[in-house]
Amino acid sequence: MQHTDLKTDRWFKLSLLEQMANIGSEIERAIKWTNKNNPEYGNLANTRALELFDLTLQDKRHGSGLKEIARARELWLDYFVGANQYRQTEEQWHRYIYSFTYASRNKV
Repeated sequence: MQHTDLKTDRWFKLSLLEQMANIGSEIERAIKWTNKNNPEYGNLANTRALELFDLTLQDKRHGSGLKEIARARELWLDYFVGANQYRQTEEQWHRYIYSFTYASRNKV
């Protein structure tokens, strides 16, 4: 586990928007490092994103939202390491992540 400081309940005190914004930060890093031809750093960021997805899926407060979180994780893996069978684009990921970042910063 790369997020050793998240073994505590700190992650579970964040709102879903904050959790998704943090996941988004790692997704953005993974994309950025891959575009800079540094797959090692890209893969490390991907691993951190997956850890955060998994922690979010363990958060009992999200109940009915777990399906969407699990689907986002699946789509991310398809895009970043899979065959991209859903034909996602980098721009789509930026827009998806931005919505959580914007909402969490503005407490929407």
